[in-house]
Amino acid sequence: MPDFVRKALDDEGLRSAYEARPDYQKNDYLGWIVRAKRPETQAKRLRQMLDELTSGGVYMKMRWNG
Repeated sequence: MPDFVRKALDDEGLRSAYEARPDYQKNDYLGWIVRAKRPETQAKRLRQMLDELTSGGVYMKMRWNG
């Protein structure tokens, strides 16, 4: 996990919500974030992941019943 993602999870108090997700979701989120070419896109994707972890029940803008 990149340091900037780890820091964002810790700063937002979402590390446990992230760790509770299935491995495929954690891998998808990380790959999707780091593959962004522009820093703005990377930040937007990171924000989406954080928002989805905060709200729960959402994965990549889709309903998820974890």
